[in-house]
Amino acid sequence: MRSDLPSGTVTFLFTDVEGSTKLLHELEAEGYAGALAEHRRVLREAFQAQGGVEVDTQGDAFFVAFPTAPGALAAVREMLAGLEAGLIRVRMGLHTGTPFLAEEGYVGPDVNRAARIAACGHGGQVLVSSSTASLLGSDGLRDLGEHRLKDLSAPERIYQLGDDEFPALTSLYRTNLPVPSTMFLGREQELAEVVELLTREDVRLLTLTGPGGTGKTRLAIQAAAETSADFPDGVWWVPLAPLRDPGLVLSSVAQELEVSEQPGREVADTLARQLAGKRLVILLDNLEHLLPAAADAVSALRDMDGPLVLVTSRERLGMQGEQAYPVPPLAERDGVELFTARARAVEPTFTPTEAVAELCARLDELPLALELAAARTALFTPDQLLERLSQRLDLLKAGRDADPRQQTLRATIAWSYDLLTAHEQKLFRRMSVFAGGCTYEAAEQVASADPDTLQSLLDKSLLRRRDTDVEPRYWMLETIREYALERLEDAVEGNELGRLHAEYFRTLSDKAASAQWSPDQAIWLARLEEEHDNLRVALTTLREFGTSEDESRLALALSESWFAHGRVREARDVLGPLVAIREELPAQERALLMKYYAWALHWQGDWRAALPIAEEAVAICGEIGEPELTARCKNTLGVIVFELGNRERARSLFEESLAVLRETDDAHVQLGPLGNLGGLAWQRGDYSEAKRLLSEGRSIAAEFGPEILGHFLSNLGITHALEGDADTALQLFREALTLYRAAGHMEVPYVLEGMAGAHVARGEADRAIELLAAADALREELGTVSDSWERKVREFTLAASRLDESALDDARARWGSCNLEDVIVYALGEGADA
Repeated sequence: MRSDLPSGTVTFLFTDVEGSTKLLHELEAEGYAGALAEHRRVLREAFQAQGGVEVDTQGDAFFVAFPTAPGALAAVREMLAGLEAGLIRVRMGLHTGTPFLAEEGYVGPDVNRAARIAACGHGGQVLVSSSTASLLGSDGLRDLGEHRLKDLSAPERIYQLGDDEFPALTSLYRTNLPVPSTMFLGREQELAEVVELLTREDVRLLTLTGPGGTGKTRLAIQAAAETSADFPDGVWWVPLAPLRDPGLVLSSVAQELEVSEQPGREVADTLARQLAGKRLVILLDNLEHLLPAAADAVSALRDMDGPLVLVTSRERLGMQGEQAYPVPPLAERDGVELFTARARAVEPTFTPTEAVAELCARLDELPLALELAAARTALFTPDQLLERLSQRLDLLKAGRDADPRQQTLRATIAWSYDLLTAHEQKLFRRMSVFAGGCTYEAAEQVASADPDTLQSLLDKSLLRRRDTDVEPRYWMLETIREYALERLEDAVEGNELGRLHAEYFRTLSDKAASAQWSPDQAIWLARLEEEHDNLRVALTTLREFGTSEDESRLALALSESWFAHGRVREARDVLGPLVAIREELPAQERALLMKYYAWALHWQGDWRAALPIAEEAVAICGEIGEPELTARCKNTLGVIVFELGNRERARSLFEESLAVLRETDDAHVQLGPLGNLGGLAWQRGDYSEAKRLLSEGRSIAAEFGPEILGHFLSNLGITHALEGDADTALQLFREALTLYRAAGHMEVPYVLEGMAGAHVARGEADRAIELLAAADALREELGTVSDSWERKVREFTLAASRLDESALDDARARWGSCNLEDVIVYALGEGADA
């Protein structure tokens, strides 16, 4: 062990020369050698004066450890001063942590984090992590905000020394790649090979293949992160393991990319339109169980003008243009490194012996197998692990035609399972019933979990935990879950557990449905979104083992969540078959089912198909004497007949609906017809009536969250703008945008077009043009289309401004692609150009 290295709390410095190859070409070998020698002299003198110890030097890069953060900063300032007159520009990164000091040097994520921080900077720029900044104070440090680094760790707040201007950091952005629980170790060759394939112009579809446990997902995610600079429109991860319906692959892609389904369009067409010309990676993770049916979805993505499709699968897709990359087991050195790192997470003083290399070899260097074995080092030595493992591998040999690596992995999981107590085995099996994980409450009520046993499974790496905005969730790697499911199917408890699972999530969705229009509505919608995979499983269970009434009840409880999260196609796919057997259902459920199915058809622009469905819902309500439900169904029918051009009938339906709903105790049910009648009023020029109706709706909506309140504010703004009161209109629009800013709502383009009309009334035509162009760009980004109301607002604005659509071309070019925040900053007058 090096005795000169500081221990305890250590501040690391990484430095690297920017553009060294270009500089070598410009100065030639002799000149560059001299400049490099002077650069090294300046750096070494500076860090030695502050107690810094040179840990490693590679080429023109330094890795230095300091016992104090102020000493490291003082050294950096001296380096900058000494290099100022020279030609070499150096990027530097500082990070403070408490690494483990092993025989071979520092071990732990802090070393990697410091290197990554330095790597995302530019020549002459010094970047400082939040942990180092907390020891230095804020003087002289500029907050650059949170950034995700290419090691895929959680976001890091990064500071810059001084106020000089540099290009944006080369960190990850526009990505939903998950934060791995451990560092990426080894596989340098494989990572380089996959990165090279991802950046080749002729590769549009790359499939990483191999049996479960080979680390396909981890390698794919890391490679995608490493190539992020080549894909400015983002790197997007689409987890498919919980999915069971191949027809939902493209919908899942749209959901992760926040591309909304458009009325009357197939999801593939919408994605193709939104992604055209963009450079992005779509990572379809764990596709194998959806083949061969999912091949059509992959083919559609491959043929789009823009995305590169990266797939992980246990088998090749067998498609034209596919580049396959079989992920091999780890190299011996990488396997030992991975095992040692994971063992040290359990026991920091763990030292590898010769038995570790043999153990890794016996496990065929499979990453998952090594992690499972390493988790046991708190209990067994490597020699004991090797002895126990060999016994169980012999007992669990598969047939001759089985993939030996898969056979070994199965034996490894079986070995871990056999070491569990009977109580642990039972919970392990029962936890496999959850798709996409679960909360502790669900584990307790469905799987009879208790804290000690659940913690034990976490400690043994058979169960994992991740935090969410709602509460922690507990989940299994898919390979482990498959094994646990097999054990569950062998036990007599399987069918009963499925029914318990379905009943739990049906009850949960009922609670969410009852919370609609309450202050807790947003919380419940978020919870249903987290449980979406479990809810799909519950629907399947009820379809196979329950009654049509059971399935219908759950589908109805989920309908509002489907619409809120843009899953229109899924709503239509689930509700459609239930509508086909509606005669089996009680009349009230039948009417509600048809009401929601009509809405699904409406959002897809299929109004002619929706019309008879909505009319039948109204008729059923009339037969059973349900006046409130009749009124709500009439409001739905009114929206559909309005889109089909029958305004008078729509108005009559809205008025009938409102008259009945005014007699109910729940004020929120009045909001639908109030908003629709208000919109009809301003369309026919009756501004006084529009303001009366919309103001009433505004008062009610104030109790029910930003989305519905913003809707009434924006429509009141439209009314005042059309009436000529531009100042009041702009104030209302600003209030609506402030609400939508927090909610990220799709109605922002509608508000922008109304604002444009108000600015026209004030003689500010130039600003109106910019707002209309921004609305167009944002709709393109959001993947939405105009409905009848929105088209009417635009017509009014264009008519008042006397502008032709062609006059907007230059403004559209200026906006190009934009995001919601950019547009709202401009519209609210907060930006420098506002």
